[in-house]
Amino acid sequence: MDAPDARTAFEELALTPAVVTIDLHRGHLDPAVATLPLAADASAALVERTVPLLERYRELHIPIVHVITSYRDRDEILSNPYWRFQAGRPGSARARIAEHNLEGMPGLELMPGLEGPGDMVVNCKKRYDCFVGTDLEITLRSHGVDSLLVMGVNTNSCVIATSLAASVRDFAVFVVEDSVDTMLTRELHDAARAVINASFGWTIDGATTLDVLARQRLAPAS
Repeated sequence: MDAPDARTAFEELALTPAVVTIDLHRGHLDPAVATLPLAADASAALVERTVPLLERYRELHIPIVHVITSYRDRDEILSNPYWRFQAGRPGSARARIAEHNLEGMPGLELMPGLEGPGDMVVNCKKRYDCFVGTDLEITLRSHGVDSLLVMGVNTNSCVIATSLAASVRDFAVFVVEDSVDTMLTRELHDAARAVINASFGWTIDGATTLDVLARQRLAPAS
């Protein structure tokens, strides 16, 4: 469900938006190879909802940037104390974090159907925040972007961290409800959405964004 003022905010603030997808790769979404997997049915449903949205954004000439986690070696992962603590720990959702998306693994590949002509890929993400250690910000600034349509996983880690980071960089942040999910609990998914709506941006239905964008492009120049 949209935040109460999401449509109005999108109409007023998303003058030059871009889509940023976060970790929609096989390392999370392909049950055959995923090291930190969403449930198989949730993964399939997320891709099924997201592919047609991305196609419509392309038709409306909205830039799309895919951000993908990639590590050179285990040291880059285990230098994070939280991940080091969780690695190999029985019962931890991140027990396999030390094997997640190492270079050369199939998990680094975007899920089929997500990447299209003209899409940009940032494939050096190493922490939850997509801006840390990547060229995401210069990619967005160089295309005149003022607002982000955020998609991806996990809602309660990378999505919320990137939304916060984008907000403090003065981007308007719109998290697309249809295209975010988490490998953890529905409670954490909903809590992350609530925090974003309270302090950093808006959650919004994909159909609402498409309607606004289509109307803006059909409106006569003043």
